[in-house]
Formats: sequence, structure tokens, C-alpha cells
Amino acid sequence: MGNTDTKLHFRKAVIQLTTKTQPVEATDDAFWDQFWVDASTTAQDIFALVPAAEIRAVREESPSNLATLCYKAVERLVQGADSGCPSERERQIVLNCTRLLTRILPYIFEDADWRGFFWSTVPGAGRAGRLDEDGGDDEARPLAESLLLAIADLLFCPDFTVQSHKKNSSDTSEAAHSIDSCEYIWEAGVGFAQSPPLNYIHDINRTELLKLLLTCFSEAMYLPPSSESKNLNPWVAFFCSTDNRHALPLFTSLLNVVCAYDPVGYGIPYNHLLFSDYREQLVEQAVQILIVTLEHEAGSAAGATLQALDSTTSPAAEEEQEPAGPDNLFVNYLSRIHREEDLSFILKGLARLLNNPLVQTYLPRSAKKIQFHQELLILFWKFCDFNKKFLFFVLKSSDVLDVMVPILFYLNDARADQSRVGLMHIGVFILLLLSGERNFGVRLNKPYTLRVPMDIPVFTGTHADLLIVIFHKIITSGHQRLQPLFDCLLTVIVNISPYLKSLSMVAANKLLHLLEAFTTPWFLFSSPHNHHLVFFLLEVFNNIIQYQFDGNCNLVYAIIRKRNVFHQLANLASDTASIHKALQKKKKSGISRTNSTENQSMEGSRPAVPAEPGTLKASLEATPGIDKITEKSQVSEDGTMVAVPHSDSPQATADNGATGGASDTESNSGRDHEVRSQPEAAKSRLSSVTSSVTWSANADWVLSWKAKLPLQTIMRLLQVLVPQVEKICIDKGLTDESEILKFLQHGTLVGLLPIPHPILIRKYQANAGTAMWFRTYMWGVIYLRNVDPPIWYDTDIRLFEIQRI
Repeated sequence: MGNTDTKLHFRKAVIQLTTKTQPVEATDDAFWDQFWVDASTTAQDIFALVPAAEIRAVREESPSNLATLCYKAVERLVQGADSGCPSERERQIVLNCTRLLTRILPYIFEDADWRGFFWSTVPGAGRAGRLDEDGGDDEARPLAESLLLAIADLLFCPDFTVQSHKKNSSDTSEAAHSIDSCEYIWEAGVGFAQSPPLNYIHDINRTELLKLLLTCFSEAMYLPPSSESKNLNPWVAFFCSTDNRHALPLFTSLLNVVCAYDPVGYGIPYNHLLFSDYREQLVEQAVQILIVTLEHEAGSAAGATLQALDSTTSPAAEEEQEPAGPDNLFVNYLSRIHREEDLSFILKGLARLLNNPLVQTYLPRSAKKIQFHQELLILFWKFCDFNKKFLFFVLKSSDVLDVMVPILFYLNDARADQSRVGLMHIGVFILLLLSGERNFGVRLNKPYTLRVPMDIPVFTGTHADLLIVIFHKIITSGHQRLQPLFDCLLTVIVNISPYLKSLSMVAANKLLHLLEAFTTPWFLFSSPHNHHLVFFLLEVFNNIIQYQFDGNCNLVYAIIRKRNVFHQLANLASDTASIHKALQKKKKSGISRTNSTENQSMEGSRPAVPAEPGTLKASLEATPGIDKITEKSQVSEDGTMVAVPHSDSPQATADNGATGGASDTESNSGRDHEVRSQPEAAKSRLSSVTSSVTWSANADWVLSWKAKLPLQTIMRLLQVLVPQVEKICIDKGLTDESEILKFLQHGTLVGLLPIPHPILIRKYQANAGTAMWFRTYMWGVIYLRNVDPPIWYDTDIRLFEIQRI
């Protein structure tokens, strides 16, 4: 009964707040205390008892009451932080204020007139908030700063969110200001050796405070997309500044909690069904706070500074360049992590969590499966972007494959689901970033022996084969909205191709099948950019033939078998009548969705399925074309990279070999109707739509790129090897391909091929367009993942749109 009574009192207080015509005085503590003294209200209760319509009604009709409610709730949090929450009652008040502010803040952010409220100073806030003598400094503090500092203090509050070091907990009040929070880091790992005992109450309290912190940061969701770098999130900027004395221990705590988490636990089957895992909720909030605080506009500048440091740079020189790092302390700390054991701890932790959904057990659903892999991928991305030492550490051992395999698993799993198009993009972006480094291509030659449950053909080969087989599957059986990613997928294969020692027959056939699909005349003539895909594939074949001919008899054999594809491409008709005829066929045809004979799938696999009806998805900004997000580098003879200067004319760049890419993500074939139906980035895409609509293939255009097709190496190979293979078959009456492969394996083309071309690598290059894409994607993921309680549901989000599939 008591529980029902307290809820009734709380509900009455909410109704009074909305119906009182006169503003309630801030000094009327009896009235305001009704909102936070009850011991039995949960976060879910507060979301149910404070409906959205009533918050908006107070905001419109009694603005001073809403202002006082926020001010009083912040004041109680500040008092709790100052006193160190010695009693159970005070802790309950802090939690209730935390939940109430989490509920109200989104409705403050959605109204432009209210957005500045937390950044204004409340008269007497300093005096009321801090009753001690040194409160003078806080007189002019904006409410937002007081709130953020109170949350930071409360996250290191002994016996509330951290284990107290004192033997008797009677004297905790002095600890609040004198506490050294570096001694209270939540978990062992980077910069901290002791692992405090697990305490689920502390985990729950931390999670609630982090939820409020995330809600404070979510003001970004209520501003329309803008790629202006000046558009800093003031909440994040202040929280990650030197004003927050807990910045370092908090960054370390969040990072260690995430990287030390092991969802499988002690390996007891079904343990996640028997016990609630409060640590998982904490880890999920921690990783979301990390990716938001690291969403830092100066990041690209910091990345550029650190990018300038090559792996060969001496530590001394590095130290000289780093102090002028970003103001955001979280980014600063992340960019400075350099000890091998710390980098190993982070990589192993992220790899363990990314691999968790792939774990196979004999008992169905006996192991816990985490759901926050998208946030982990964003965090991994930010580590690679801000800390080049981490990137080099990842690439210097085969551990990089522990990250690549789960990414390929997620890409394969999400390819048919339109609600997960953002996951497809981040996975491909990470692989594009890694493929810009030589070590990645070299590591891919390691044999693939794992048996991850994926619906792909069974093959014996390397990790490179796995990557090619899955990319082929995405291109041939993914949904329409993945077409903008084709350029990126093929760029990854081009980047790794000079280092691939021996492709399997399955992977070789997949590459030839793609070439066959992309060289059909209707496909080439139906978009101004489709021929780029052919250039990419020809570059892959040329790289392998010129640099790795010896081990690649499977690919050479596949090229010989499909030689007619190359001959047809070389003889592609470019007259107006042929173009018209080819485009007529388009209506009857499509990229072939099936391939050769290998239909047997990996054990335990399940096919990728589309999203269930009613699934919510957040809209995304357009991603820039491949030519905008990559920078070309040439590999010189000593193995170092030399940047290739940009060409002035975009057309020249686009057609120079395979160096171009679609100028806009949505301008690929058959996309125009879909672009118009996607309102979220209408402005930025309008230009490309009109150009696509007015463009049509003509003879001059076809001849302009056909003349540049890099077919010489392949044609020379066919000219030399085809007669030899045919002679062997006739002489020996061969029908068995193993003999032919044996012949090709021991053959050589030394001195017969054209002079090897320089290896061209397209390295990922950050820009304003991708920064904007990441912001919309990250907040879209956070919005959709926070459903209990649904913090932002049904509020006026401006950064993206929520759509039902």
C-alpha cells in the first residue's frame, strides 16, 4: 500500500505543478521535496508519472515553475555531492533528482527559447547551492556547469558509487572535497592496477548518473545537421575541460570498465538468465558516454597532427608535438595512451566484446550475447583516428584479424536489413581505414580456420578470401541502399590486392563474377559512375598479376576461363544505337544474385533477413564519395608512401585509371527515385540528383573512359598463357583442372608483362562530410538503444528522422 501512496503523492505534486496559476516560490521546500523524497519511485515510475504532455504544458504555461523545478533538482544534486551522501535518505534524493532531470531535459532542449536556460546564471545559485564559505566562486556558475560538476563528484562518492577506503564510514563529509578520485577508479586496466570488488548497487547508481550525463550531452540531437566545426557541444566541452577535476579518473574508469568486461563471466551456461548483470548496463552507458565525449570537432585536426607522426618517429619528437593537443581532455588522454600493455588491454577488450555474438556453444542460447556492438565499432574507430600508436599496434600483429572477422560477420548479417545501413557503413569505413596500411594486407594472408556461423560458401583459404567472399555477397545480395558502398568495398580490395599471396578458387571466381556483372553494357551505360567499379576490379587483377603472380594460379586460371569478359569489354560498342539497345535490356535484367556452384554454407549459419515490419531506424546524412574520403598515396620502391598530388579537373581525376569515385553517395544507378524519397539530406543531394536525371550515356562519354581501361597486362597474360593451356589440354586430353593449375603454378611471365605500375593506395581521409555522418549515426544508435526508460522517445529530434520500416 505504502508504495501506491507515495506514487499517488508524486502524481499529485506533478498535477499541482501544471495547474498552479501562481509561480511556486523556490523557498517552498515542502512543495518541492515531494518530487524527490519518496524512497520507492524508480526511473520507470518517473517516466510514467510525468507524461510528456504535462512537461510541455508546464514549459508553455508555467515557465517559472519548470525553471524552479530544474534549479531545485540541480541544487539537491550539488548538496548531495558536497555532503558525500552519508545517509540512505540523501542517496535516494540524489537518485530521484537524477531521474527527474533525465526525464525533463529533452523537453528543455527541444524548445529553442529554453535551450539557453541551463547556461544562464540563476540569481543566488551559488549561495543556495553551496552553503559553505568558499561558495563565492560559484556565484556566477551557469546551472549546466553546476549540474555537470555535481554529476562528476557523485560518480566518485564513497559508499554511493565507489567502495569507501575508510574503515568506519561515519566521517565521510570531509571526503567530498579532499577526495583524490584517482584512487577510486572503477576498474583495473589503463593506469590503474587494483580491481575493486564488484558491487551491483554501485553499478546501478553509476548507470543512473551516466544516463543523466548522456541526456545532458544529447542537446546535439535537437540541432539540425550542420558540418560547421564551430558547432561544439557546450555540455561536452565543459565536462571534458580542466574545470572538471575528475576528468582523468572518469575517462580511465569508463575505458577500463568497457575493456575489462567479460559477458560470458565464469562460463556457467545460462548464467545470464539466472542473475541480472548490472555490469552490462553500466558498460553500455560507459561506451555511449565515451563515444559522445570523443565526438570532438578539433579531432580531425588532432588526427592530422598525429597522422603526421609516422611509426618511425622517435618518442622524443612525438612528445614535442603532442602538448598542443586538443582542449577536450578525453581526446587528449586517449591520444596519449602509448604503453604496450595498455594498448594490448584495450585491443583485447574490444576484440573480446566484438566477438561475443559470434561465440558458438553446444547449448542453444546458453551464452550471453551483448547488443552494443555498434557503439564498440564507433569507439574502435575513434581509437584508430585519435591515437596512431594504437592503429600501428593493432596492425603489427595478427590481432587485427580478431577485429576484422566480427566486422565481416556483422556486415554479412546486416546486408539485407535496411534498418542497419549505418552499421554497414561504419564496418566498411573501418576496413577502409585499416586497408590503407600495408600491414593489414600482409596479415590477411593468415589461413582462416575459425568457423564463424555465416551463410557463405565453405572454402579453404585465408582471411583475404573471407573478406572477398563476404564483399561479393554484400554486392550481389544486399539491399538497394548499399549501392553507394560499392566504391568503398572495391577500394578496400584494391588496397590489399598487392599483398595477397594466394587467393582460393572460390574468391577468384567471386571477383570474376563481379567483373562479369559490372561489365554488362546496360549497367555501364545506366549511370555516369558505374564504369569506376570496372576500373577498380581491373586494378585488383593488375596488382595481383604484377606483384603476386607466383602464388595466384587460381586467379590466373579464373581469368583464362572468363577471358571472353575481357575481350567483350575491350570491344565494347560505343555507338548510339548500341547504347540505346543495351539500355533497353536493363528493364529485363539485373545484377545476377546467384553465383556458381558453391551453395553449401558455414555450419550454424542463418541467412541474413530483412528488418521486421515496424522496426525503427534513424535517418543518416549522405556519405561523401570515395574520392572525397580517400587520399591517394603511391608506394615507392623502399616501401614508403608518397602522396599523389590532386588533379585540378574532377573529370580527369575520376577517369584516371580507377582513381575516381562517385561524386555523391546517392548518385549510383537506379537511385534517383529513392533520393527524392529521403528527406533527411535533400539539400545536399539535390545537385547530384539533377545531374543524374539530365545525364545520359553517349558515344563520346563511353570513348573517353574506354580508352583508359587498364587492360594491357591482362591481355598480354591471355595472349601468352591461353595458347599454352589449350595445347596442354589437346596434347594430354585433359579435362581435369588440377593439371592446368599445376602448370600455371610453375609458369612464369617474367619479362613478358608490361613494366609493373606503381602500387596506388587510397588512404582514408577525414573530412567535414564524414564527421557529420558519424554524428548522425552515433546519436541515432544511442536514441534507438535507450528504450528503458525511453529518454528521447517522441521528442522533437532535429539531427535525424526516426522512420518505421
